[in-house]
Amino acid sequence: MPEEEDDRRIAPAAERNKGPILEVLRRVLPPQGLVLEIASGTGQHAAHCAAHLPGLVWQPSDRDAGAHASITAWAAHGGLSNVRPPLTLDVTQEPWPLERANAIVCINMIHISPWDASIGLMRGAERLLPPGGVLYLYGPYKRGGAHTAPGNAAFDESLRQQNPAWGVRNLEDVAALASRHGFDLEEVVEMPANNLSVILRRR
Repeated sequence: MPEEEDDRRIAPAAERNKGPILEVLRRVLPPQGLVLEIASGTGQHAAHCAAHLPGLVWQPSDRDAGAHASITAWAAHGGLSNVRPPLTLDVTQEPWPLERANAIVCINMIHISPWDASIGLMRGAERLLPPGGVLYLYGPYKRGGAHTAPGNAAFDESLRQQNPAWGVRNLEDVAALASRHGFDLEEVVEMPANNLSVILRRR
């Protein structure tokens, strides 16, 4: 076994949701170009999506440099030439280590970070993406101020116990923030386990 494979981490949630997420990304991402993934975590999504979307170059990133070995190992395991080495990227810190991208993908970050991270994400996406560029978000959201399932309410409570600045966000608040940074809410797709795919497009 190649040594780098030993560094692969496995997040069970990523294994469960990578298929449904890919099906949405097939529709909304451009056929070619550079996709910046924010908060790539284990690197499972980067490897899975890059393998099935060969016209795209995938740029993974994570603020935790400790995640980079796993991201690199997943790409190596798949023999993927269209996954770039991961960047250290904290959305709240400017400038970002990338000047432009054709699309941005951000899976399961907004609820496991302070609201400042959402602000930083939108600010950075506004700078990087061209008109018509897609910002794809995935995770649990409240709608109209209410949780969409009891499990999400319990999850929200557990997040806030870990860090009072974390928590499941109102979809309307995220959409309003995005709008202030030049994005229109194009589509919301209901996903397994009471999550949502949120497709925002740069005006």
